[in-house]
Amino acid sequence: MSLINTKKYFTPQKMMRTVIISLIPVILSSIYFFGWRSFILLLWVTLFGVVTEWIFEKKYGKKASEAIFVTCILYVLTLPARTPFWIAAVGIIFGVVFGKEVFGGFGKNIFNPALVARAFVYVSFPEQLTIQWSKSALGFPGGFTTYLTENIDAISQATPMLIFRETGDMVSSIKLLVGNVSGSLGETSAILIILAGIYLIYKKVASWETMTGVLIGFIGLSTILYFLGFAQIPNPLFGILSGGFLFGTVFMATDPVSSPKTKGGKWIYGILIGIVTVIIRGYALFAGGMMFAILIGNTFAPIIDEGINYYKKSKKAAKAKGKEVTA
Repeated sequence: MSLINTKKYFTPQKMMRTVIISLIPVILSSIYFFGWRSFILLLWVTLFGVVTEWIFEKKYGKKASEAIFVTCILYVLTLPARTPFWIAAVGIIFGVVFGKEVFGGFGKNIFNPALVARAFVYVSFPEQLTIQWSKSALGFPGGFTTYLTENIDAISQATPMLIFRETGDMVSSIKLLVGNVSGSLGETSAILIILAGIYLIYKKVASWETMTGVLIGFIGLSTILYFLGFAQIPNPLFGILSGGFLFGTVFMATDPVSSPKTKGGKWIYGILIGIVTVIIRGYALFAGGMMFAILIGNTFAPIIDEGINYYKKSKKAAKAKGKEVTA
């Protein structure tokens, strides 16, 4: 079933539709936890994202790809519920233009355009993106009966990572698994993200090697630093369940365009992202770290693939030369 019931304006992409299906529960959870503003924000961003890509692709005589819908959804789900509409629109336009179209459109981009958009608004509008948070709804029907949940005015009620940085306290794992904590729209419910990851692996849409590599890199370094007594490093379980780590691992790091294509490259790429996330969280200004870690990984993805391919060719040549000598 096509996302849009016409092939006149969009290039159908089965893989992208599978990703959208996996994101439906996460979208619904964003409404439940933070209210209908999250869904309206999604429609608003999608409008600007689609129009922006359509303008550029039309100029080159091409159709917009269904991947633009995935880009818009992922971008919105990394935003706080109170993100001003104009900032959200500016972000997606920047992400589509400078994260995708300047490289030649879909399939040619080096960086994940959703993360390019998120990084741009994060750096450009820090107050709106790091201070204005909403409380998570509880019980039934949750946020389904409200436009936007109550504003947070104290650090003790902010996102789990911010609370840890300010006070050293860690939110319970149960809350992090369920998702009834403050945070970005789609990053709070660990259990829904894990289920989405399993579904994407089952459908062979997302790389399990990349996901496992990220976990290995993150757990390995954070475990070492945690047991060495570094106070700024939380226990690995808390780190995995908070700060958008799982969302980035499942949906962002596995982007097939901006990540390595070789099997060995996926492992190295994933481990690199996991390690860099720990370093940024512990020693940089940014509480989350996952976003910048993936963008750094995107930068090295082509080099990693080149190195893996060179190693394979060298090994094959050496093996062939060895056979000639023995013959």
